[in-house]
Amino acid sequence: MAHNPHAPQGPEGNPDPAGSTQMFRAFVDEGEPQGRPAPQQSGSKTGLIIGVLVAIVVLGAVAWLALG
Repeated sequence: MAHNPHAPQGPEGNPDPAGSTQMFRAFVDEGEPQGRPAPQQSGSKTGLIIGVLVAIVVLGAVAWLALG
């Protein structure tokens, strides 16, 4: 395992075996949302339906121009 000079050191200068785990947990806990409401699922379905309809219209227009 590689030596990390930035890892916390114990009282005798030995690396703290839990130091990397503690730093990882602090990093993960930092990224958690703190009271943000969950996104609504209906909005994503509406966007998906609109995207599919736009794709069909664009493909139809391309086919019409290519074959017409």
